[in-house]
Amino acid sequence: MRTEEQHKIEHILAGKTEEFAYFLDTYGQQVFTLIVRMVDSESDAEELTQDTFLKAFQHLSSFNGKSQFSTWIYRIAYNTALTALRKKNIELTADEKLWNTISDTETDDLLDDTSENRIEKLREALDRLPADERALITFFYEEEKNISEIAVITGQTEGNVKVKLYRLRKKLAAWMQEED
Repeated sequence: MRTEEQHKIEHILAGKTEEFAYFLDTYGQQVFTLIVRMVDSESDAEELTQDTFLKAFQHLSSFNGKSQFSTWIYRIAYNTALTALRKKNIELTADEKLWNTISDTETDDLLDDTSENRIEKLREALDRLPADERALITFFYEEEKNISEIAVITGQTEGNVKVKLYRLRKKLAAWMQEED
């Protein structure tokens, strides 16, 4: 963790609560982006982002510094969004039969194609993913988090994260191929 952030946390815990604004400014947009991709509603994401930072503030003393602050806040955001989705009874599972219908080579070819048509099909396929799977894609490909960080954020094993990312690539490619 950055030393600057350690000092901020110490100051906040010592009563300088206004310094928490640093974390809002630094991570607010990233947390909002993750949550909006999971819940697919900007207004819900705004509320859940506020909930995330409120929880982080309330439990700041439990942050142990073993991971980066960004990893810790992402875990809170991920769990907050999943809890909200479960309360709405939104299904979080997906049909895993799809990923068996396409080879690794076909997957790579489809996902590496940067033509405008393919990018649009990829966006449409991403929109079809359940929230927890969109979160994994967001962490790995957009936020460029490594497997270890994603495992900490999601509370899964590194092996499970790798398998899920592999299956997600196959699923996205299969859906893109269906559109052809």
